[in-house]
Amino acid sequence: MKKTVFVLGGCRSGKSSYALETAHKFSGNNKVFIATCIPHDDEMNQRVARHRQERSQAWKTIEAPIRLPEAIIEISPSSDAIIVDCLTLWISNLLMDSDNSDKIEMQIPRLTDAIKKSHCPIVLVSNEVGQGIVPENKLARQFRDLVGYVNQAVAGCANEVIWTVAGIPVKIKG
Repeated sequence: MKKTVFVLGGCRSGKSSYALETAHKFSGNNKVFIATCIPHDDEMNQRVARHRQERSQAWKTIEAPIRLPEAIIEISPSSDAIIVDCLTLWISNLLMDSDNSDKIEMQIPRLTDAIKKSHCPIVLVSNEVGQGIVPENKLARQFRDLVGYVNQAVAGCANEVIWTVAGIPVKIKG
């Protein structure tokens, strides 16, 4: 059975490092990193560069800021493993493209369908954004809700769910 690992946690909790460690354990040399980030400033460009250095030249990077389900379907047949980092930025990109929550929510089953149809192991990363207070503005609440929906859906179809806290992976499913 193909392995699907979902890694979530707070900012700087060790999610991406754990995802990379997990994906390194899968056999094969054709590994793909699907990046959802659209860097808009120098600081974000530096973060992206740091993430690239953490991977190695062996990783092929595909940028899919909006068309994530399509990217998974397209590249999984020829890949040995995929990392998607991260679902939170994907939701943010979808919100910037259209603030229609119903339209964005329709993307979630498309994503879980792509995950289920993946031909190779897949590790997905997301932030846990529902632990704090209720945001004071509509856009922030919309973002929090959509990330919560996608996290629930992906956790539901994953074989394993890991929550990272202070660099420590805690298995919550699998």
